Amino acid sequence: MEDRIYTMVREADWRAAEAAGAYAGSADDRRDGFLHFSTAAQLRGSAAKHRAGVADLWLVEADAKRLGDALKWEAASASSRPGLFPHLYATLPLSAVLSVTRLPLRADGTHDFPATIP
Repeated sequence: MEDRIYTMVREADWRAAEAAGAYAGSADDRRDGFLHFSTAAQLRGSAAKHRAGVADLWLVEADAKRLGDALKWEAASASSRPGLFPHLYATLPLSAVLSVTRLPLRADGTHDFPATIP
């Protein structure tokens, strides 16, 4: 599995995580019982499906090796998207975060990802 995984976080949620020392997830994460992550190759599809048009996002890159057994690789539920997705059944400690980058929104409603994302 991948060493680096990504999640897209609203700015207010990320500021709360910085204050708390860990990211507890979005309302969708809490509803589903885990934090939703994507690999670099899955990220654009996840953004298009779940975050299209959302302007206040930050791209959070985490070190999967630091997350231990709480990280599970699972098929996306109720989705035709192939592959296994990283799901974290715990809060994300800031010590596992490698980078946090603003994810600007283009005029067409898609996000402008860093060049390192395929």
